Amino acid sequence: MRNAVGRDIPDSLLKNGYEVFEGNNKLDGYIYTKPGPTVRSRVKPVSDKILGGIRDAVVGCGLKDGMTISFHHHFRDGDYIVNMVMREVEAMGIKDITIAASSLGDAHDPVAKMIEDGVVTGIQTSGIRGGIGEAVSNGRLEKIAVIRSHGGRVRAIERGEVHIDVAFIGAPTSDEYGNARGKGGKSDCGVLAYSMVDAKFADKVVVITDTLVPFPNLPASIEGADVDYVVVVDEIGNPAKIASKAARMTQDVRELMMAENCARVMEATPYFKDGFSFQAGAGGPSLAVYRFLEPMMTSRGIKMQWALGGITQPTVDLLEKGLIKCVADTQDFDMAAINSVHSNPGHHEISTSQYANPMNKGAFVNKLDFVILAALEIDTDFNVNVVTGSDGVLRGAPGGHPDAAAGAKCAIIVAPLTRGRIPTVCDRVVTVTTPGESIDVLVTDYGIAVNPARPDIASALSDAGVATVSINALKDRAYSIVGIPEDVKFADRIVAIVEARDGAILDVVRQIKSYEFDPD
Repeated sequence: MRNAVGRDIPDSLLKNGYEVFEGNNKLDGYIYTKPGPTVRSRVKPVSDKILGGIRDAVVGCGLKDGMTISFHHHFRDGDYIVNMVMREVEAMGIKDITIAASSLGDAHDPVAKMIEDGVVTGIQTSGIRGGIGEAVSNGRLEKIAVIRSHGGRVRAIERGEVHIDVAFIGAPTSDEYGNARGKGGKSDCGVLAYSMVDAKFADKVVVITDTLVPFPNLPASIEGADVDYVVVVDEIGNPAKIASKAARMTQDVRELMMAENCARVMEATPYFKDGFSFQAGAGGPSLAVYRFLEPMMTSRGIKMQWALGGITQPTVDLLEKGLIKCVADTQDFDMAAINSVHSNPGHHEISTSQYANPMNKGAFVNKLDFVILAALEIDTDFNVNVVTGSDGVLRGAPGGHPDAAAGAKCAIIVAPLTRGRIPTVCDRVVTVTTPGESIDVLVTDYGIAVNPARPDIASALSDAGVATVSINALKDRAYSIVGIPEDVKFADRIVAIVEARDGAILDVVRQIKSYEFDPD
């Protein structure tokens, strides 16, 4: 069956209870009952919940073959928790585990071998990169992987589509009762927003910390009331590796030019006024927009009411200058953001459900005026791919991309027209991760295109003297520079499902074919 973004979804998946994507607002007003975790009460007072090690926690939680465990990714490339836990699981002979993580990356490459060995047979995540992405793309994972946005992951857990048997939560500080925070200690990551839903809905919750602090550790991101056990280890992560290469302030002339044009687009719209709200992705051009927004805001005498999402130094700088009144934080991408959430009373931690769950009573993304996001590819229908590379291998993350784009009044994609010999603007993206109906403007180094569904924005840009071109003209220009790309060769087997925010199938990812010589 063909869905709303023109992707053919196999009937075999629809027989398993899935539905095809029919548009962002298909389930507006949908009613459901949140399931509850299995809880063993502790009426009798206990002195603490501390166990001797991770193996003791695995035993205490009754982890066994076929269960689902979860992790968060606030430490990003500096995370130690996933590998630490999975080594114990493997050593204990436990198999057929599904990992339901908020994201997985290069730091978790050892899990790829566990996929080969049948220790891990399922992956459900908002990001999949490195060795795990290679393993899944090559058909090594027994079950079909499920890729969700950050909001979609919370929705799936809160609706009971994902049942977590044991959640392992790395916490920079915890007391002996499991009241845990993202702040303090030697592995400070700022916030623990992604793991809040895990703590509330998992049957068993284990907090792993490298800094035990006196009770009570308040205000707690993870409440001890939800925690079964606490394990103290030497190190839970390396904060120096939280900042990715993408989360940088660019000095590239091309990227700065695109960033300035993004700011000009924002300035031309009616939403750029005192009290506007804003989110930027962690890519170089996206972050550089702040550099051009500041003089625009100052000259107009306006301030941003609030900024949202993963937080970086440019956001913090404007907060400290009084140009942003409030920051709502779900993840810190650098040390400046981590330090700010400690010290600035206008910088607040919020849960991922507050941030982006499409099926609660009001996620923050729905109040965004602007969001600026990156793309690996964007097609002439404005569909965006941020998950699969040009070779078809899983090497990215929807993250909050589909959530913020769907909620914002003006969603802007900023991307170069080509990368090396690969066109960014194309006829058809390899994988749809954000539907075109969510995207309003594309800014490239060769021009600006407005989605035909937003004639109001096109008119505002024209009135402001901001020149635009059609997205088809940008595609043609890209192809004239690098040529028409060859289609990626895929096998028939589906290795991953990309869910829309509401849980319907947005797209599927198939196993890549080897590039060996075929005599036929």
